[in-house]
Amino acid sequence: MTRGIVAEALGTALLLAAVVGSGIMAERLAGGNVAVALLVNAIATGGALVALILTFGPISGAHFNPLVTLAFAARREVAAPRAAAYIVAQCLGAILGVWLAHAMFGLPLLEASAHARGTMGELIGEFVATFGLLGLILVATRHSQAAIPYGVAAYIVAAYWFTSSTSFANPAVTIARSLTDTFAGIAPAHVPGFIAAELAGGAAALFLFGWLLRERT
Repeated sequence: MTRGIVAEALGTALLLAAVVGSGIMAERLAGGNVAVALLVNAIATGGALVALILTFGPISGAHFNPLVTLAFAARREVAAPRAAAYIVAQCLGAILGVWLAHAMFGLPLLEASAHARGTMGELIGEFVATFGLLGLILVATRHSQAAIPYGVAAYIVAAYWFTSSTSFANPAVTIARSLTDTFAGIAPAHVPGFIAAELAGGAAALFLFGWLLRERT
């Protein structure tokens, strides 16, 4: 269990370092072209997801996301004490990852984002992003586990572009990204709305895909 907790913290930290760090690098090099910056950010995030899931999957399952952990706990595939420890590790790891990205790029470790993401459209986008991600993971876990790293990465890269929220789909990521006033940030005032949309999307996916995957009796 200790190894799993450390793996979840470290993996989530490296994921956030990739998300925020690539956003900083992209914004600096894109010359004001937001589309190019978003494309670079999405590709870097997808690449990091493949690498990190392959690295930490055999140790902890590579959840890196409280909603994934909660989904497995609801399905009784992860015990409640382990799930609680994983969620704490993910949230702390995500914050450490933001600080790591700031340290690499010479930014203050402590800052709050001013990036507004509070429209109804963005909340709907976050619901959709989370619903799709959880659905993918629930199906792939049962039928094609070897494809999970590539499926998750492909979905997140696509969802960066087809959702208005640019697909956070992860409460730990949302909390941590409120602590960076960079391309990847979200204003702290808009964090509760995003997390509510993520929880709703995750619950909907758990219900619908649980029904779709239920074995006939």
